[in-house]
Amino acid sequence: MYAQPHRRNAQEAHSARRITAFQGSRRIAGGELAEILPVIEAARRQDSQAPLLVFDDATSQVVELDLRDPADKLPGSSAAQRLERQQEDPVAPVVARSVGRPKLGVVAREVTLLPRHWEWLNRQPGGASVALRKLVEEARRSGASRDRVRNAQEVTYRFLLAIAGNLPGFEEAMRALFASRRERFEELLAGWPPDIRDHALRIGAEAFPIGG
Repeated sequence: MYAQPHRRNAQEAHSARRITAFQGSRRIAGGELAEILPVIEAARRQDSQAPLLVFDDATSQVVELDLRDPADKLPGSSAAQRLERQQEDPVAPVVARSVGRPKLGVVAREVTLLPRHWEWLNRQPGGASVALRKLVEEARRSGASRDRVRNAQEVTYRFLLAIAGNLPGFEEAMRALFASRRERFEELLAGWPPDIRDHALRIGAEAFPIGG
Protein backbone atom coordinates (compact mmCIF):
# COMPACT_ATOMS: atom_id res chain seq x y z
CA MET A 1 0.00 0.00 0.00
CA TYR A 2 1.02 3.66 -0.21
CA ALA A 3 1.30 4.22 3.54
CA GLN A 4 4.43 3.11 5.32
CA PRO A 5 3.81 0.32 7.87
CA HIS A 6 4.81 2.35 10.93
CA ARG A 7 2.32 5.09 10.01
CA ARG A 8 -0.53 2.81 9.07
CA ASN A 9 -2.94 3.75 11.87
CA ALA A 10 -2.77 7.46 11.13
CA GLN A 11 -2.91 6.96 7.39
CA GLU A 12 -5.86 4.57 7.56
CA ALA A 13 -7.95 7.44 8.91
CA HIS A 14 -6.86 9.65 6.03
CA SER A 15 -7.34 7.09 3.27
CA ALA A 16 -10.81 6.27 4.58
CA ARG A 17 -11.98 9.71 3.51
CA ARG A 18 -14.06 9.43 0.38
CA ILE A 19 -13.28 11.61 -2.62
CA THR A 20 -14.94 12.13 -5.98
CA ALA A 21 -13.10 13.02 -9.18
CA PHE A 22 -14.49 14.91 -12.16
CA GLN A 23 -12.88 15.37 -15.54
CA GLY A 24 -14.69 18.26 -17.09
CA SER A 25 -18.34 17.66 -16.30
CA ARG A 26 -17.97 13.87 -16.16
CA ARG A 27 -17.62 11.99 -12.89
CA ILE A 28 -14.77 9.52 -13.43
CA ALA A 29 -14.32 7.95 -9.98
CA GLY A 30 -15.48 7.96 -6.40
CA GLY A 31 -14.22 6.22 -3.29
CA GLU A 32 -11.12 6.07 -1.13
CA LEU A 33 -7.94 7.54 -2.55
CA ALA A 34 -5.99 4.28 -2.77
CA GLU A 35 -8.85 2.69 -4.70
CA ILE A 36 -9.47 5.38 -7.28
CA LEU A 37 -6.05 6.94 -7.74
CA PRO A 38 -5.19 4.63 -10.69
CA VAL A 39 -8.42 5.66 -12.42
CA ILE A 40 -7.63 9.34 -11.93
CA GLU A 41 -4.08 8.92 -13.23
CA ALA A 42 -5.32 6.95 -16.25
CA ALA A 43 -7.88 9.64 -17.06
CA ARG A 44 -5.20 12.30 -16.88
CA ARG A 45 -2.93 10.33 -19.24
CA GLN A 46 -5.79 9.83 -21.69
CA ASP A 47 -6.75 13.50 -21.79
CA SER A 48 -4.27 15.86 -20.15
CA GLN A 49 -6.12 18.97 -21.35
CA ALA A 50 -9.52 18.34 -19.75
CA PRO A 51 -9.94 20.06 -16.36
CA LEU A 52 -9.56 17.58 -13.52
CA LEU A 53 -11.11 18.34 -10.13
CA VAL A 54 -10.99 16.05 -7.11
CA PHE A 55 -13.32 16.80 -4.19
CA ASP A 56 -13.43 15.67 -0.59
CA ASP A 57 -16.97 14.32 -0.29
CA ALA A 58 -17.40 15.53 3.30
CA THR A 59 -16.41 19.15 2.68
CA SER A 60 -16.27 19.64 -1.12
CA GLN A 61 -12.81 21.09 -0.67
CA VAL A 62 -10.70 20.57 -3.79
CA VAL A 63 -8.02 17.94 -3.14
CA GLU A 64 -4.65 18.70 -4.69
CA LEU A 65 -2.94 15.69 -6.25
CA ASP A 66 0.45 15.56 -7.90
CA LEU A 67 -0.28 13.76 -11.18
CA ARG A 68 2.91 14.57 -13.03
CA ASP A 69 4.55 11.85 -15.02
CA PRO A 70 6.54 9.56 -12.67
CA ALA A 71 9.75 10.36 -14.54
CA ASP A 72 9.37 14.02 -13.53
CA LYS A 73 8.77 13.31 -9.86
CA LEU A 74 11.18 13.29 -7.00
CA PRO A 75 11.28 10.18 -4.79
CA GLY A 76 8.34 10.02 -2.44
CA SER A 77 6.25 12.53 -4.37
CA SER A 78 3.43 10.28 -5.55
CA ALA A 79 -0.10 11.69 -5.42
CA ALA A 80 -0.98 9.43 -2.51
CA GLN A 81 2.10 10.38 -0.51
CA ARG A 82 1.56 14.07 -1.18
CA LEU A 83 -2.03 13.86 -0.02
CA GLU A 84 -0.91 12.01 3.10
CA ARG A 85 1.49 14.82 3.94
CA GLN A 86 -1.21 17.44 3.40
CA GLN A 87 -3.62 15.55 5.62
CA GLU A 88 -1.25 14.94 8.51
CA ASP A 89 -3.06 15.67 11.73
CA PRO A 90 -1.75 18.89 13.25
CA VAL A 91 -0.07 18.60 16.60
CA ALA A 92 -2.77 18.86 19.23
CA PRO A 93 -2.47 22.10 21.19
CA VAL A 94 -1.29 21.70 24.75
CA VAL A 95 -4.06 22.72 27.12
CA ALA A 96 -3.13 23.70 30.65
CA ARG A 97 -5.08 21.58 33.12
CA SER A 98 -4.07 23.28 36.31
CA VAL A 99 -7.61 24.66 36.63
CA GLY A 100 -10.72 22.54 36.38
CA ARG A 101 -11.27 18.82 36.67
CA PRO A 102 -8.89 16.91 34.34
CA LYS A 103 -10.77 13.63 34.67
CA LEU A 104 -13.84 15.23 33.08
CA GLY A 105 -11.85 17.21 30.56
CA VAL A 106 -13.10 20.46 32.07
CA VAL A 107 -11.06 23.51 31.06
CA ALA A 108 -11.47 26.96 32.57
CA ARG A 109 -12.13 29.81 30.09
CA GLU A 110 -13.17 33.41 30.67
CA VAL A 111 -16.86 34.16 30.17
CA THR A 112 -18.07 37.77 30.20
CA LEU A 113 -21.68 38.35 31.27
CA LEU A 114 -23.74 41.18 32.72
CA PRO A 115 -24.36 41.14 36.49
CA ARG A 116 -27.98 40.09 36.06
CA HIS A 117 -26.83 37.08 34.03
CA TRP A 118 -24.41 35.98 36.76
CA GLU A 119 -27.12 36.46 39.38
CA TRP A 120 -29.48 34.20 37.45
CA LEU A 121 -26.81 31.55 36.84
CA ASN A 122 -25.75 31.50 40.47
CA ARG A 123 -29.33 30.81 41.55
CA GLN A 124 -29.53 27.67 39.38
CA PRO A 125 -29.02 24.19 40.90
CA GLY A 126 -25.32 23.38 40.86
CA GLY A 127 -24.27 26.97 40.30
CA ALA A 128 -23.13 28.91 37.26
CA SER A 129 -20.85 26.28 35.71
CA VAL A 130 -23.47 23.51 35.76
CA ALA A 131 -26.15 25.85 34.43
CA LEU A 132 -23.91 27.04 31.58
CA ARG A 133 -23.07 23.48 30.55
CA LYS A 134 -26.75 22.55 30.52
CA LEU A 135 -27.59 25.60 28.41
CA VAL A 136 -24.85 24.77 25.92
CA GLU A 137 -25.96 21.14 25.59
CA GLU A 138 -29.59 22.18 25.12
CA ALA A 139 -28.56 24.67 22.43
CA ARG A 140 -26.50 22.01 20.68
CA ARG A 141 -29.44 19.59 20.62
CA SER A 142 -31.97 22.17 19.46
CA GLY A 143 -29.62 23.52 16.81
CA ALA A 144 -28.41 20.18 15.45
CA SER A 145 -30.97 20.11 12.64
CA ARG A 146 -30.19 23.68 11.59
CA ASP A 147 -26.48 22.90 11.67
CA ARG A 148 -26.95 19.91 9.36
CA VAL A 149 -28.92 22.02 6.89
CA ARG A 150 -26.36 24.83 6.94
CA ASN A 151 -23.43 22.43 6.54
CA ALA A 152 -25.09 20.65 3.60
CA GLN A 153 -25.81 23.99 1.95
CA GLU A 154 -22.20 25.12 2.33
CA VAL A 155 -20.76 21.82 1.09
CA THR A 156 -23.06 21.84 -1.95
CA TYR A 157 -22.33 25.47 -2.71
CA ARG A 158 -18.56 24.89 -2.50
CA PHE A 159 -18.78 22.01 -4.97
CA LEU A 160 -20.99 23.85 -7.45
CA LEU A 161 -18.98 27.05 -7.26
CA ALA A 162 -15.85 25.13 -8.25
CA ILE A 163 -17.34 23.14 -11.11
CA ALA A 164 -20.60 24.77 -12.22
CA GLY A 165 -20.15 28.49 -11.66
CA ASN A 166 -20.55 29.22 -15.38
CA LEU A 167 -23.59 27.04 -15.98
CA PRO A 168 -26.92 28.73 -16.78
CA GLY A 169 -29.04 29.52 -13.76
CA PHE A 170 -26.17 29.09 -11.30
CA GLU A 171 -26.92 32.17 -9.20
CA GLU A 172 -30.63 31.46 -9.04
CA ALA A 173 -29.90 27.85 -8.12
CA MET A 174 -27.72 29.05 -5.23
CA ARG A 175 -30.51 31.30 -4.01
CA ALA A 176 -32.86 28.33 -4.06
CA LEU A 177 -30.26 26.23 -2.22
CA PHE A 178 -29.85 28.70 0.64
CA ALA A 179 -33.59 29.33 0.78
CA SER A 180 -34.12 25.55 1.15
CA ARG A 181 -36.42 25.48 -1.88
CA ARG A 182 -35.89 21.90 -3.01
CA GLU A 183 -38.21 21.82 -6.00
CA ARG A 184 -36.82 25.05 -7.45
CA PHE A 185 -33.25 23.88 -6.91
CA GLU A 186 -33.89 20.59 -8.68
CA GLU A 187 -35.71 22.39 -11.49
CA LEU A 188 -32.77 24.70 -12.13
CA LEU A 189 -30.28 21.80 -12.11
CA ALA A 190 -32.38 19.66 -14.45
CA GLY A 191 -30.60 20.85 -17.60
CA TRP A 192 -27.08 20.62 -16.17
CA PRO A 193 -24.64 17.79 -16.95
CA PRO A 194 -26.09 14.70 -15.25
CA ASP A 195 -22.99 13.80 -13.21
CA ILE A 196 -22.71 17.30 -11.74
CA ARG A 197 -26.44 17.45 -11.03
CA ASP A 198 -26.55 14.02 -9.40
CA HIS A 199 -23.53 14.65 -7.19
CA ALA A 200 -24.91 18.00 -6.06
CA LEU A 201 -28.25 16.43 -5.16
CA ARG A 202 -26.51 13.66 -3.25
CA ILE A 203 -24.26 15.83 -1.11
CA GLY A 204 -27.05 18.38 -0.69
CA ALA A 205 -29.68 15.91 0.46
CA GLU A 206 -29.79 17.43 3.96
CA ALA A 207 -29.85 21.02 2.71
CA PHE A 208 -33.61 20.90 2.47
CA PRO A 209 -35.69 20.28 5.60
CA ILE A 210 -38.72 18.04 5.27
CA GLY A 211 -41.28 19.95 3.26
CA GLY A 212 -38.68 22.36 1.93
